[in-house]
Amino acid sequence: MERRTDLAVEERELLGEDIKGIDYTSEEVEGLPIERLHIMTKRAAQLLKKPMGHYVTVELPPLTDSIRDTDSRLQALSQEIRRLLPVNGLVLVAGLGNVEITPDALGPKTASKVLATRHIRGEVARSTGLDRLRAVAVVNTGVTGQTGIETGELLQGVIKNIRPSAMIAVDALASRRLERLGCTVQISDTGISPGAGVGNHRVRIDAETMGIPVIAIGVPTVVDAVTLAFDLLEIDDEKESVELSRSVSPQGRSMVVTPKEVDLLIDRAAHLISLSVNMALQTDIDTEDLLDLL
Repeated sequence: MERRTDLAVEERELLGEDIKGIDYTSEEVEGLPIERLHIMTKRAAQLLKKPMGHYVTVELPPLTDSIRDTDSRLQALSQEIRRLLPVNGLVLVAGLGNVEITPDALGPKTASKVLATRHIRGEVARSTGLDRLRAVAVVNTGVTGQTGIETGELLQGVIKNIRPSAMIAVDALASRRLERLGCTVQISDTGISPGAGVGNHRVRIDAETMGIPVIAIGVPTVVDAVTLAFDLLEIDDEKESVELSRSVSPQGRSMVVTPKEVDLLIDRAAHLISLSVNMALQTDIDTEDLLDLL
């Protein structure tokens, strides 16, 4: 039975640390543990079931704890996001997910707090002192069940018309461990597969399908029920794994688990990521001035 996870570092943990074609480093930045994983070969990508590219995993104190607008988490996350972005050009920020389903609302809630500036230009920008703002466009995609449009199709249409230099896609993720829920942020340059965390795979949103670099940012908000059982029972033996998967009812195999305080987790995560994205994009604006604009 596959242990479902969207986190590259967890796939590495499952396979073991000695994997050829992967460059792995870890360090502490602003007091936060950061793991950097670079998948360099197709063989390694197949083993980890992740596309080739860079994955940055930042471990945080629980997001359900209070955060200050200018704390170390903002500095660390904004630096990691900025490293993956082109220096100049319009950036499209896309919030993926369903705002009406709390564990899936991270993308829409984050996008709603990102400063859209593409329309601020010319004399208006100069007279208001906003001429130093980088051009940013923001879109909430919804989900196919609401719009009848594939998320990838919608984004391709937007990109064709406004021609951004890069896109930041924000979405909720799945982890294989309870302890990572609301305590981890994954940032990658490999794009994202909407719905993959709950087994609802859609067309990938990445550089190949969109035609521009796609930076994906996500926070784990759910654990697959069977995967959670493996984790809680600490089952690694293949025979025991097969027996456990057979004992789970068909209904149980399709369930996902989320923390009871998920509404607070989503609000805090959206607040943190949106501020980090704003800081990464608007490098010519002081943090305090930027906060006053939001």
